[in-house]
Amino acid sequence: MPMKFRAHDTFFIRKGWLSKGMRYVAKKPDVFISHDENPMDVLGIGANMVKALRYWLQTVGLTEEPNKGKRTQSFTDLGKLIYEHDTYIEELGTLYLLQYCLASQKEEATAWYFFFNEFSMSEFSREDFVTALQKYIKMEDTETEYAIRSLNDDFQCIINTYLPRYKSNPDRVNPENNIDCPFGELGLVDILNKRKKTYKKSIPASDTLNPYVVLAVIVKNANGRNEISLNELLTAPCNIGKVFNLDSITMLDALYRIERLGLIKINRTAGLDVITIHTELDFLGCVERFYSSIDEQSQEVQNA
Repeated sequence: MPMKFRAHDTFFIRKGWLSKGMRYVAKKPDVFISHDENPMDVLGIGANMVKALRYWLQTVGLTEEPNKGKRTQSFTDLGKLIYEHDTYIEELGTLYLLQYCLASQKEEATAWYFFFNEFSMSEFSREDFVTALQKYIKMEDTETEYAIRSLNDDFQCIINTYLPRYKSNPDRVNPENNIDCPFGELGLVDILNKRKKTYKKSIPASDTLNPYVVLAVIVKNANGRNEISLNELLTAPCNIGKVFNLDSITMLDALYRIERLGLIKINRTAGLDVITIHTELDFLGCVERFYSSIDEQSQEVQNA
């Protein structure tokens, strides 16, 4: 299995980047490879940032490029829905969907996949992470060549992705500066000890998890099955427990909210501990339902 490290050129996703990227891809699918207009001028960012943005748009599941021929970008099905309903990526649910895509990228963003799905330490330092990632690479794929610096850079980029600047550098925060990453709003990583440079994985508040977004990830991983064990939801790679850093209490809380919508049934009798899916909605159907539920809520607010 090929693995990718440091494909972001050390640039984490800045606020406004993804929506800007989507707007330009919609207007000009060859924006990143155009010869008639310099992508740096069009996007208003430096050469390495252009490369990083091109990578991130694909890695979070918004756009795709063909493997051969002209490498123009087009929206994925998820990207189309997000561009239509949340162009500026203001909804937390949108960020959770992008987080799911990013944390599931075993090949394109190996360090992210490893951090959320395989790395079992909830409190850690950079050394802990890099050592564990090296072992994982050895076990999974002896062919991949990498520099230790790349793994260190990936770790720093993960921290910058999920840790808001007001926590890591409170003295240097300027409201004019949009250097934060929007994923910091999800609250998935926190500082444990600033002096020792140790960090911890954090459990997000369950009320930030929209039931339709959680269900989207569940049905995507169910692959057509309509019965899934709670243990699988919590511990299987790319499922809700791993990609959203959930513990069993927060996960159950989210599941009960989906159950109240009549979309699943939780069965904890006779030691079963399973959920049964009671909907025909697929991943994109759940995403559409998420956006229509937001539209309905804002309509109700306006009419109140």
